[in-house]
Order: sequence, then C-alpha cells, then structure tokens
Amino acid sequence: MASLGSDEWRAVCDKFTNAQNLTDVESRKDPDNDPFRSKYKARELLREIYCSLKNFEAGDGEDDSGGESGDQRPTEPPVDGQREDVFEQGFSGDSPAGLRAAKLGAVEYYLGVNHVDTEELSAGQEHLMNCMKLLERCRVSSENVSLFIHVRNQLGILWAGRDETETAQGFLETAESIYQRYMKEDGSPPTDMTEYFTTEEKLLTHQERTKRFELAYTHTMYYLAQVYKNLGETERAATYCHSTLQRQLQLNQFSPMEWALNAATLSQYYITKGRYMEGRHCLAAATVISGLAGEVPSEAAAQESETECERREQLRQKRAEIARCWIKYSLNLLQDAKKLLEDNIGELDSDRQEELKRARRREEEEEEKGRKSALLFGSEDTFDSIASLEEKVPCLLPLDFTEARAVFLVGQNYVTQAKEYFQMDGYVTDHIEILQDHSSMFRGLAFFEEDLERRCKMHKRRVDMLEPICNDLNSQYYLMIRRQMMFELAETYNEMMDLKLTLANRQADTESLDNHTIKKFNTLCSASAKYFQMFLDSLCSPEGKSPEHLEEEVLRPALVARFRVARLHSQLISSIPTVQLDNLNRSLENYKYVVEYCDAHPEAVAAVETELELSREMAGLLPLKINRLKARMAANN
Repeated sequence: MASLGSDEWRAVCDKFTNAQNLTDVESRKDPDNDPFRSKYKARELLREIYCSLKNFEAGDGEDDSGGESGDQRPTEPPVDGQREDVFEQGFSGDSPAGLRAAKLGAVEYYLGVNHVDTEELSAGQEHLMNCMKLLERCRVSSENVSLFIHVRNQLGILWAGRDETETAQGFLETAESIYQRYMKEDGSPPTDMTEYFTTEEKLLTHQERTKRFELAYTHTMYYLAQVYKNLGETERAATYCHSTLQRQLQLNQFSPMEWALNAATLSQYYITKGRYMEGRHCLAAATVISGLAGEVPSEAAAQESETECERREQLRQKRAEIARCWIKYSLNLLQDAKKLLEDNIGELDSDRQEELKRARRREEEEEEKGRKSALLFGSEDTFDSIASLEEKVPCLLPLDFTEARAVFLVGQNYVTQAKEYFQMDGYVTDHIEILQDHSSMFRGLAFFEEDLERRCKMHKRRVDMLEPICNDLNSQYYLMIRRQMMFELAETYNEMMDLKLTLANRQADTESLDNHTIKKFNTLCSASAKYFQMFLDSLCSPEGKSPEHLEEEVLRPALVARFRVARLHSQLISSIPTVQLDNLNRSLENYKYVVEYCDAHPEAVAAVETELELSREMAGLLPLKINRLKARMAANN
C-alpha cells in the first residue's frame, strides 16, 4: 500500500475529497432534468479510488493469510448477527491486512450509498454486502468500528424501505450491540471512515471523531425506533425515539423545527398511555426548541423574498401542529379525569373524588421521583427554559373544577394559536377538528362544574362554535365531518335539555313549571331531535329511503340516534292532545325501528344492548299510553 505521504496517496485523497464534495454540495445544484449528475461523477471517482487501492495492493505484493487474495470473498453472503466473534476473530484493525480491508470496504460502502441515492437499490445492496464481506475478515477495533456500524445502518434503511422489517431489524440490532460492546471494552474515539482517505495533517481531533461516531449510533437508534414502530412494538419504539432526540440535543445535531415536531409527536404516544409527565416534558421541549428556529418572518418580508415566504409558511405550520399536540394533551387529561371520577350515570362521584384527593400527596411524591429517573431533554442553554414551561402546566389528573379549569385554559390558549394558521379558508378539516377538540374540552370542564346553570352555558358555547359551521358545510364534500358535527350537536342539546329538566324538577318541588321554562325545555328537546334526525337522513338514499343494512362504522350511532329521537319525542311537553298523540306515535315508531332492526340483524344486538332492552320495554308500554290518550280524546269529543 502506498505510504500516507506519497504523491500517489495524496492523489487518492484528493479524489475522495472531490467525490465527497460532489455528493454533499454540488449535487444540490443539479438541474431537474439531470438530478444525479454530480453523484454519477462521484461514483466514477470512487471507482478510480477502488482501482488504485487494488493496484497498490498488487504492487506491494501483499497477501492475506491462508493464501486468500485480497479480493477473494466468501461465496455465501453473511447473515448479519451470525458471527458472535466479531471482537475476537479476524485481522487486527491496525494490521496492514485489516487496514486494507477497511479501506476497500469503505469505498464499497460509499459506492453502495451512491447507488441507493441514485435509486439503483440492487446495485447499492451488492456494494454494501461487499463491504460486509470485507469486514468479515476483521476484528472490531477503533480503526473499523465506525464502518461496521455505518454499513449496517445503511442496510437497515435499505431493507426497511422494501418493507422487510425483520431483516432491517437484524442489521440494526447488530449495529447497536457492536456499539455497546465497543464502548464497554474500548471506548476510545474511533477512526472516522473519511480518515481512511485523509493525509496525516488533516486527521480529525478526538472530539470530532467522538461526535461523528456518536452521531452514527444516534442514527442506529433512530432507525430502530422506526423498525419497532412498524413491528407494533410501540413502547420500545417510543423509548428509542426519546433517546434519539436526547442524543441529537447533546450532539447539537438537529434542525429545531424537525426536532420539535418529532418531540411533539412522541408526546402523543405518552398521552395515550396516560403518562402525562413524559408527555408534558416532550411538549415543553418541543415548544422551547422550536423557538430556536427564530421569529416568523412578517407578511411584508414574505412578499419580497421567496425564501422568507417559504420559511414563514414552514414555521407557522409546524408551530401550529405543536399547538395541536398541546390541545390533545389538555383534552386527554380532562377526559381521563372524567372517566376516573364519573359514576354509573355520568355524574361526578364525590366519594371517589375525596378518596383520590387523599391519595394526591403520594401521587405528587411519585411524580417528583419519576422526574428524577426520567430521561430529560435539554442542554445547558435550554434545560431551565423547558423546566420553567413544565411548571406552568399541570400533569396530574384534575380532581375538581379549579384544577380542571387550569388544564382547560392551557388547551384553550393553544386552540387560539392553532386556529391562527389552520383557518377555515384553506384548512377546513383541520379547523373543524380543532373546534371539535375545543368543544370536547368544554364538555370535560363542564363535568366538574357544580352550578347547573353555568354548566348549561358551557354546553351553549359548544353549540355556538359548531352549529354555524355544521349548517354551512357542503355535504357532498364533507359528509363524514357533517355527520360527526350533527351527532355532537344533538348530544350537546340533549345534555342541555337534561340539565334544564333537572333544574325544572328542583323548581317543581316548590312551584309548577312556568311557560318560559316549558318553552325553553321544548326548544332544546326539538333541537336535539332535529340534529339526530339530520344525522339519520344523511344515511338515506337520494330518494329518502333508510338503508336496509347499516355499515359497521355507523351501526351504533344510527341505532342510538333512533333511540334518542324516540326518547326526545316522548319527553316533549304539550297541553294539546293531538300534539301529544303525534309525539308519542313518532316515539313508538323509532323504538320499534331499533327492535325490528336488531331482530332482523342479530349481529347488531351487541352494539346497543342497553338501548335495545329499553326500546323493547317502551315498544310494549307506549301503545297502552297511546290508547289511553285516544280514549280520553274520544271522550272529550
């Protein structure tokens, strides 16, 4: 092999530097009609380097032990992870044979990546496997461990892209175990692959070597997170994702907005698992790190520069997406608290509430212990800012109205932020989803409100934000969204009606219902029935005929809507017998529909067991009530 100081070796190093520049810099300037021009040029230089290395080897008359020439390779490709002795057997990394294998392997590696980048995957795989075969001859050492890991990372990506997830997993888990064992047994800053083709005066510092090696392992963890996610191992995927994000901060190798969005996305996993402390930490870190991307350019600046226009759009969108993750955090915290505290009729269980409050001190101690053991994000510059934001946001389930309101206000603040970007004009679906989340937050807060009048006003806020949009939406384009909103409006009016009925019953203990109360009750009752009926009508054919078979996704909502319409018509208050009779007949008609549909479709019974039982009972009782009313009407005539 040519000496490191020779002119021949300097020529090889120059070619490698040019190939790297073509790949990393010049390729970004390639025209759309020739997108791989620079990478093809880089490929030719890499091939020339490979030939030079082989010529050096032949000229020196060097040979591998056992009579195997330097370019002979095993006929069978190695199965990754098969060799458990990569640290014990093979050439020493710093031996001439070991260094030759590493340098040739590195060129094969770069040729493999080059072919993958130019969408020639089979050729890329062949070069990467050639690198693997060359490394099969060597023991893992500081001279080659970086290449051992990089080539497995690339093969992991390649196989994952082909949906061969388990094959990808094998390569990546081996890369992980090699890193861990190397750090345990050696740990010195390893040679970077670029240093194979660098003159002595340009070798990297130990600090830079360490940084590059740690970054390679960070990529291993990142790819493993994706693999575990695709395998359905969500807990493991979240752990690896969390570690990846922390390592990126430590190495200062991240794009602020991309990092922030990934952290916010990770928060949603923790939230679904009820791990609100971790979810809050991810969101606080996302908010702080996103601030490192700088201020959003003004509209005026965006109009003058295409770059500023694009940057403005990116920053506004991604920060609005982080705001939506905060909304989900607040909403889920309220909803989980409601599930924990509600009794069998959906009201707050005060005994359970007191029991949980007594346990709160112990829970707070556990939270502090959990914080100390958790893997926290941050660097010297950001740690305090992240902790400060966390302190302003609760992470324990709220147990009373004051606590619930604190959670609600956090979410409502982010609703305002998210709506600034996701406006109705241009982002219809996103805007409506934000409104629906806001509505659900009001519902969660209302659960904790003891004053029924104030609770009713909260539900009225829900109606005010959803009703105008529901009525304006085009069913042709937004049918599913309209159905969701119709059903929610129907339920909201129903809850308001039940609250008014409770208030009216309290009033009836001391005095009879006045006309104003009756009118208000009937208005709410009719509004609820109207939206349930609109939902049912949306399922009908253009001729207005109800479907003979309800699809699974609408089965329960449709039968519940029928049951509710029946109940609502029977609750309407009227002093006019003909109106009473009409309401009872419509009620009976809908109860009978639920019964007859379930009799005709037994598979539907499990979806509405409670509603079906009550419908059968009412379908038997209502005819008697109707007949008595008819008899009274006949007698009066």
